Amino acid sequence: MTSYLLTIDQGTTSSRAIIFDSTGTPLWQAQKEFRQIYPQDGWVEHDPEEIWESTLQVCRQALTEGGLEANDIAAIGITNQRETTLLWDRANGQPIYNAIVWQDRRTAGFCQELKDTGHESIFAEKTGLLIDPYFSGTKIRWILDNVPDARQKAEQGDLAFGTVDSFLLWRLTGGRIHATDASNASRTLAFDIHKQLWDPGLLDILDVPSSLMPEVRDCAADFGQTDPELFGASIPICAVAGDQQAALFGQTCFEPGMVKSTYGTGCFMVMNTGSSAAVSHNRLLTTVGYRIDGETTYALEGSIFMAGATIQWLRDGIGIIRSAAETQDLAEKADPDQQVYLVPAFTGLGAPYWDPHARAAILGLTRDTGVAEIAKAGLESVAYQSRDLVEAMRKDTEGELRELRVDGGMVVNDWMVQRLSDILGTRVDRPRITETTALGVAYLAGLQQGIFDSLSAITDLWQRDAIFKPTWNEEQRGRAYQGWLQAVSRIRNSN
Repeated sequence: MTSYLLTIDQGTTSSRAIIFDSTGTPLWQAQKEFRQIYPQDGWVEHDPEEIWESTLQVCRQALTEGGLEANDIAAIGITNQRETTLLWDRANGQPIYNAIVWQDRRTAGFCQELKDTGHESIFAEKTGLLIDPYFSGTKIRWILDNVPDARQKAEQGDLAFGTVDSFLLWRLTGGRIHATDASNASRTLAFDIHKQLWDPGLLDILDVPSSLMPEVRDCAADFGQTDPELFGASIPICAVAGDQQAALFGQTCFEPGMVKSTYGTGCFMVMNTGSSAAVSHNRLLTTVGYRIDGETTYALEGSIFMAGATIQWLRDGIGIIRSAAETQDLAEKADPDQQVYLVPAFTGLGAPYWDPHARAAILGLTRDTGVAEIAKAGLESVAYQSRDLVEAMRKDTEGELRELRVDGGMVVNDWMVQRLSDILGTRVDRPRITETTALGVAYLAGLQQGIFDSLSAITDLWQRDAIFKPTWNEEQRGRAYQGWLQAVSRIRNSN
């Protein structure tokens, strides 16, 4: 049997396809960016057809690059931007509104209503989540209330809800499969992570009909076959996982206490907590890490909305760089004595603040501040936000973080990873394959297909590329972090 694995990595700013071999080595890939749509302040949308077309295009391109046909692929795995919300017509598969992206803050008012009416504790208890516009549930409600005839069609059973994985599954299988996996389901505000089912009471509070919801399967499972017309023959779809859980799996963080942090559009730090759903007292999220053979592994997660997206803003928003690669050289040239802080609250602040009303600012500017100092502050903002998450995890687990495994597009920047280590005061390990989101879902698909026979076999495949150790002393680290906390306080208190 062939052992090539095709992964679809449908992200926030681009769709990618990567073909791996049976050792987890990426062989061929293709990537295509698509539009970010900003209808109003704090609103972020995607065109579902652009998501679909870009996904289809990169899959076909990766196959062409490898000189492969559909029959050469053992399985497809799908990993996706989580919480991004779509509703479509079951009869024709057409979305009834743009995809509302996870970064979108339009439901902040409804979230506040839920808090004011005392619902926060029941959502936290059952879902492990905080009530925040980040999650899918309030986005579903918004579409039902704001798109003509949507609620009536939903109550008649004519509409389907899905995060991006479900939408792609529907399209890939020609409308035969309406499903998701436990990791994506755990990010909706409607899924009881302890009972592993959609909760009728939470759906009632959200005013979301249960008929909308997809079937929830394991992360490694039978998700049907692709329509043969798409790639010339059917390919089995054998894995689905939200991007951050896929990265946890790709970093082989299979033991409780292991932590990975992914630096893509946002930054997401996830700690494996084993079979126990640890309760956070520091505004982290309790979530499903992965579910295999019906056994759930839980995780603690801290979510930051703006990491690579901050650098994208420096490039596209204010035009001070032409490419992300320039930031390393600029940071190295920046004046080390200038204390410039960029707080990237463009769509509010994520963990541990969960402040949807905060807005971005650059503080500490002087007449000597230039492009280099602002680029450096952009990179450092990622490290400071990571420190916020580490501090919360330390308090929740009463333990020290001895090692952090990092991945994602930003970690090719050596300066950024070194500064991360300096600000955290922790050793940081970068793997040989940094695109561990796609790798994780390739491992899951291979596990389902018998290409990998166990988690320990997958662990043996993980390889380290570089180790970064702190060079700052405690006084340097403390002074810099206090400046960050003051900057965050300034932007929060000004709203």
